[in-house]
Amino acid sequence: MTALSPLCSPRNRLLLAALSFTLTRLSSTLPRHQDVPHIAKYFGTKTRYEEVNPHLLKDPFAVNRSVLRPPFGERCSPMHLTAVIRHGSRFPTVKNIQRIQRLSELVRVDGSSPTRPGGSEAGAREARGTPPTGGPDAALQQLLKRWEMWYTDDMDGRLVQKGRQDLSHLARRLSVLFPSLLSEQNAGRIRLQTSSKHRCVSSTQAFQDGLTEAWGSSAVPEYRHQVNDELMRFFEHCRGYVEGVEKNRTALQEVARFKHGEEMQRVRRKMADKLGVEYSKLTPDLVEAAFFLCSYELSIKSLHSPWCFLFDETDAKVLEYKSDLKQYWKRSHGHTINSLSSCPLFHHVFRTLDKAGRPRRSTDASPEPASILVGHAETLLPLLSLLGLYKDLEPPTADNYHSQHDRSFRSGRIVPYAANLLFVLFDCEGGQTDRQAGRQTGGPRLQMLINESPVRFPGLEEDAPLYRDVRALYRHLLDGCDHDRECEVRASGRQPNTEL
Repeated sequence: MTALSPLCSPRNRLLLAALSFTLTRLSSTLPRHQDVPHIAKYFGTKTRYEEVNPHLLKDPFAVNRSVLRPPFGERCSPMHLTAVIRHGSRFPTVKNIQRIQRLSELVRVDGSSPTRPGGSEAGAREARGTPPTGGPDAALQQLLKRWEMWYTDDMDGRLVQKGRQDLSHLARRLSVLFPSLLSEQNAGRIRLQTSSKHRCVSSTQAFQDGLTEAWGSSAVPEYRHQVNDELMRFFEHCRGYVEGVEKNRTALQEVARFKHGEEMQRVRRKMADKLGVEYSKLTPDLVEAAFFLCSYELSIKSLHSPWCFLFDETDAKVLEYKSDLKQYWKRSHGHTINSLSSCPLFHHVFRTLDKAGRPRRSTDASPEPASILVGHAETLLPLLSLLGLYKDLEPPTADNYHSQHDRSFRSGRIVPYAANLLFVLFDCEGGQTDRQAGRQTGGPRLQMLINESPVRFPGLEEDAPLYRDVRALYRHLLDGCDHDRECEVRASGRQPNTEL
């Protein structure tokens, strides 16, 4: 009698059949792109850029020129671009790698087994040739038990190949959108500055690679960039922020309360049941680790990971909210010092725009056509908050989850991997008087784009208002927002300013 191969054993045939049923049933909820988890848009700061701009899944070089919107009737041309960009997709940091390791061990060692209630019966059912108890959940448990931990501590937040593509493709799209600025002729005058973190330096290099590819050059690019942590990691240099928020245990109390609240407990119970592990052993951090695993496998490998099947859309919304609470209270409107810590970057942006828009004599040197600044989500969120964006009337708290479903502050939409804040300065010729508005047209205009989509400055009704009107809007910050005063004076009190 011929022995059955291990793959053809009755046990494995049943397991494979159950797995096939599980994946078929669970995959039925997926969108048109079948390799994309249906919860992909809820990954917070670990969201792929393509979830914000889905058309890039079909064509990563697609450019919509209609996003540039100087006023009709004025002859405008872009004269300068300042871009503040988040690094691309990356590996997990050591902290999350260690959580993933603990989760993997818990599932492998403590998951449903013959010693658990129903475990012996499950083994007996397999021996009798009947499907495993629990059906899809039992099959998923076995699939996750077989998942091999491949993340290592030395990866620690480094840029992945997909992350290089994120920045390279962005550079190519921007070169099409701004051909007169990001041109090969201007290569030596495009200024690039970056955070010292490896993922940001690598992203800056990838951006330069993308420009070289856009120009059709076969030469290896000579990387030209400056590391500037005081500008791109300003939050580390603001003592008021470090002491008032970063090291202050009470600053994130809303996050801590929600982490152990009713919504998170419900997600934990569902996940513990699916995995067949004790509820007490499945901590909120391990639940989040599984959610992050789904996001990492997608952003790194473009893989629909089996870990994704642990969560439905209701679970994902809860975990997204937990992430947004953290970003809101730690980096955004939650505490005044969060946004004020970005004063150095704010002033740098407007000094650059002032210089680019200043009237020049024929003998003056041309201003730099573009300023590219590469940093982190922690770089962008405080600056966007200082500009007055994404501030809802009601701040998110641990108690108002159910009233926050329509909130504008969604970190996954605002700062996914490769997020970008673009300031486009136009040189406009007009000079005609708008009698109804009672003002003069013409002159430099400024448009803001976030993730390549137009966003208006708060309180201004044009997509590309006159630059002087934008300066008037932020006059209080241009004349104030002093780094020493905000960061040193506020450091005298350890409690954060909770003004909202």
